[in-house]
Amino acid sequence: MRLNGKTAIVTGGASGFGAGIVQKFLTEGAQVMIADINGAAATEMAENFGASCIAQQVDVANRSSVDAMAQAAIAAFGHVDILINNAGITHLPTPLDEVSEDDFDRVFNVNMKSVYLTARALVPHMKSLQSGAILNVASTAGVSPRPNLNWYNASKGWMITATKAMAVELASQGIRVNAINPVAGETPLLKSFMGEDTPEKRAQFISTIPIGRFSTPEDMGNAACYLCSDEASMVTGVAMEVDGGRCI
Repeated sequence: MRLNGKTAIVTGGASGFGAGIVQKFLTEGAQVMIADINGAAATEMAENFGASCIAQQVDVANRSSVDAMAQAAIAAFGHVDILINNAGITHLPTPLDEVSEDDFDRVFNVNMKSVYLTARALVPHMKSLQSGAILNVASTAGVSPRPNLNWYNASKGWMITATKAMAVELASQGIRVNAINPVAGETPLLKSFMGEDTPEKRAQFISTIPIGRFSTPEDMGNAACYLCSDEASMVTGVAMEVDGGRCI
């Protein structure tokens, strides 16, 4: 029960890594808001988990939607201790000069602008509490960029730098900010990363991971739980690679 009494918002919480984080946080005693653009999936998941869980439809790239999410969480829980910026998107593997402007804008808004918007909405609240933990779900792509995922790579590198900038600025306010860098895993984005989901593509990708498997939602939940718990009270500004040795 390392998160007993804590409250958390998990964006993109209705699937993939976000769902793994939600489940881990609930088992560790937290109350959790599942915030997802797929409101129906968030609602169904929250109903399955019971009273400790609520759902909120949110577009993390839209300021009014993010503000409504923050206000709903504070109204429901009384306070918000933990924010997980997990919602993310990619473009299909494409040469950098051929990525459409619409695809670039979507990656920028969902992966980058959302961190700014959630900070605008929730950092003042955390400052008033003189405590809080923010976790940004970045990627190994931000540390070791791969060809043809160019602007996605850049967005995750931005997120890692934003994590460190937020951490050093907010530390005196009692707010810790960290990131985790997953390697690709069994999430809805896997096919987009690989271009196509075939046994051959999977084998090729897994061959680059020393531990020999994809990341799982459970892996992300375990790492997120540690970084957002009081056990990590001296840890801030870290971008933890949860990648089976991929970036070595």
